[in-house]
Amino acid sequence: MPVRVVESSTLSQVSDAGPGQTSPQVCTLLSVGQAFSGTQNVSNQQKDEAWRVNVRIQGCDLDHGYLCGTMEALNVPMADTPVVTFWEGEIVDGKNYTFFTGKWEASPEDDIRHWTKFPSFQPFLGQVELDGGKSLDLSNYPYIFMRWKEQYFVNVGTDCGLTIAGFYYVCFSCADGSINGFYYDPNSSPFQKLELKSTNEGRSGFSFSSYELQ
Repeated sequence: MPVRVVESSTLSQVSDAGPGQTSPQVCTLLSVGQAFSGTQNVSNQQKDEAWRVNVRIQGCDLDHGYLCGTMEALNVPMADTPVVTFWEGEIVDGKNYTFFTGKWEASPEDDIRHWTKFPSFQPFLGQVELDGGKSLDLSNYPYIFMRWKEQYFVNVGTDCGLTIAGFYYVCFSCADGSINGFYYDPNSSPFQKLELKSTNEGRSGFSFSSYELQ
C-alpha cells in the first residue's frame, strides 16, 4: 500500500529543534508485541515474485532510538519452512540516529535515493542533504523513519540460500500502523519493497523502558 502524501496541515509540525530535542511521539501501534503482516516484493529481471511476511515487535526503547523484533518470510522457494530472522532497528530521531546510515555499505547518496521514495520524507530533503536531519524536530511528525537490520537466522542455518547482509529503510505511519520499506543490499535486487499492515493479534514481548514482561 503506498504511503499517504503528507497534507500541508501536518507540515507545520516540522520545525528546527534545539538542544532539548525530544524522542519521536509514542505511537500505540508501534509498541511491544504489535504484529504486522504483508509482503516483500523480491522480483528481478528474470521473474516477478513476492513473499508473504510477518513481523512482530519484541522490544522498543524510544529514548535511545532502538527497537527489535522478528521477521518471518513465508513461501520462500529455497526453504522448506518459513524463515525467521531477528532484527534490530534504529529510529531516526536526530538525537540517536540521523537519516544518514554511515555503515552497512550505504553512502549518503544511497540514503537519499531510498528515503526520497517515501512521499512523507519530501519536506525534509533539503535539511537532510545539509546535515542528515540533525536539526529537525520529528517528535510530532505523523510518520516515524527507521532502519531495520537483520542480525541472525532464528530457525534455519546460514546455508538456507538467503542473505541478511542488507537492511531496510522503513517508514511507519502512526495513523494506521502501516509500514513501507525498501531493502538495500548492493548485491541484491534493488528497491525490494516491504508493505505491511498492523494486525490485531495478541501481544507479547518486553519493554526496555519499564522492564515489564507482557
